[in-house]
Amino acid sequence: MVSILFFLLLSTNFLATTQQGQFNISLGSSITPTGNSSWLSPSGLYGFGFYQKGNGFSVGIFIAGIPQKTVVWTANRDNPPVQGNVTLLLIGGGRLVLQSADGQEISIVNSHEPVAKASMFDSGNFILYNSDQEIIWQSFRNPTNTILPGQSLLAGEELFSSVSETNQSTGIFRLKMQNDGNLVQYPKDTPDEAAYSYYSSFTDKRGENVSLNLDVDGHLYLVNSTGFVIKDLTPGGYSTEGTIYLMKIDTDGIFRLYSFKLNQNSSVSIVWASSVDKCSSKGLYGLNRYCVKNDRDIYCQCLPGYLVSGEGGCQKNFSTENCESKDGNIKYTIDRVANTTWEDASYSILSLPTEEECERACLEDCSCEAVMFKDGECRKQKLPLRFGRKLESESNLALIKVGVSNFAGAPGEGDEPKRSKKDSQTDLLIIKDSSATSKSFLTLSFQSGDLSA
Repeated sequence: MVSILFFLLLSTNFLATTQQGQFNISLGSSITPTGNSSWLSPSGLYGFGFYQKGNGFSVGIFIAGIPQKTVVWTANRDNPPVQGNVTLLLIGGGRLVLQSADGQEISIVNSHEPVAKASMFDSGNFILYNSDQEIIWQSFRNPTNTILPGQSLLAGEELFSSVSETNQSTGIFRLKMQNDGNLVQYPKDTPDEAAYSYYSSFTDKRGENVSLNLDVDGHLYLVNSTGFVIKDLTPGGYSTEGTIYLMKIDTDGIFRLYSFKLNQNSSVSIVWASSVDKCSSKGLYGLNRYCVKNDRDIYCQCLPGYLVSGEGGCQKNFSTENCESKDGNIKYTIDRVANTTWEDASYSILSLPTEEECERACLEDCSCEAVMFKDGECRKQKLPLRFGRKLESESNLALIKVGVSNFAGAPGEGDEPKRSKKDSQTDLLIIKDSSATSKSFLTLSFQSGDLSA
C-alpha cells in the first residue's frame, strides 16, 4: 500500500500535497510494531509509528515513502527499545501512550491538556489537538536531530546528534540557535562559550528572535523577527521535482543538507555541509586522542603510551605511581606529538626558550601530564587532553609524559606514531566519506576493540 501511494505521489503536485495533506487520528486508534505499525500521512511519504531499534522498537516519525526508512524525529529517544508486544494508542483519556501487555503505560509526548485528536501531515509534522481544535503539541516544535521543509529552529532551541545511524539516542554534538542570533555547534556537555564551539554563523546582534529555516526548494537560511533574511546558508532554488530536502546534524557533529530523490533508486546526496573538514568537530574522538586526516578519511590516534579505553577515549598504558619516589624504579620520558591543537586547559604558563627546558619543567612537576610548547611558551596540562587534531600548518608541539617501565615501542621523535597490526585493532576509528552512497548518511567503519566516541 505504501509503494502504491508513493508512486501516485510522484505523478501529483508534490509541493502542494506536502503542505496541505493530513491524516486524522481519532481517540481509540492504535498501532502495534508487528501489525499496522504506523499512521501514514495522506501521500504515504511520512509515517508516525514504530521503527526498528536494535532487537526492539522505538516510536518516531520517518520517511516511509522510500525503501530505506529514514528517521526524522524520535520520541523518548534515550529510552531502551520496547518489544513487539506493546500497543501505541490514543486513549480515551486524551493521552498518547505505549501500553504493554500487562497494562503498564509510557507517555509518548507530554501535553499540558487532554488530547482530542492527532494528525500526521504530509509535511512530516505530527500534531496533537485539544477539544477546541487548538494545537497543544507538535513535532515541528520539538525537534531531535532533523529539520524538515517548513520547519524552523527557533531562538533558544537546539538539535542533538544521534549515537549512530541505527541508534537514535542522544549523541555527543549539538547545534544551537542562540538568543544572540548566532547558530553555533558545540560538543553536547559544554557551555555556550566560544572556546568550545567549532562552527558559528557569525550572525550575532543581527536582529531579535533569529531562527533557522528550511524551504521545500532546499533554501536553508537565518531570518530575524522582522522577516529579514540575515544569512543564506544555501541559495535554494534546487529542483523540487520528485525530490525532498532535510537538514540533519550527523553523528560526526557536522550538519548537512540532504536531498532525497523519490524514485525507485531513492538516491540520497549531500547538498551542503557546515564543514568539509571531518576533523573539525570537537569531541568526536574521546579523551586523550586526536584526529588525523588521511586523504578523504580520518582516523583517531591515541597519545603515545595510551590505549583505547572502554569509555571511548584513551587511557594510560603504564602504571601511575608517585613520581616523587626515590627507589629508582619509576622512570618517565617525554614523547612528542607534533603539529596538533588541543583544548587549552593549562594550569601553569611558563616562558621558556627551548623545547628541552619545557620538557624538564614537566618532568620535574608531579602534577604535569603534558605540556604544549609553541613560540617560547610552555603550557602545563593535566589529564584529560581534549579536542585534539593534527594540522600540518600548526606549529604547536604536544610533549606527553610517559612511564617507560610498562611501555615499549614509543614513536620516534617528530614521527607519526607507528601503526602495528595490533595498534590498528585497538585505537583506529575510520570515518569514510559517504557522499556517493544512497544507503546511509555516514559510514562508520570500526576496527575491533574500538568504540564510537
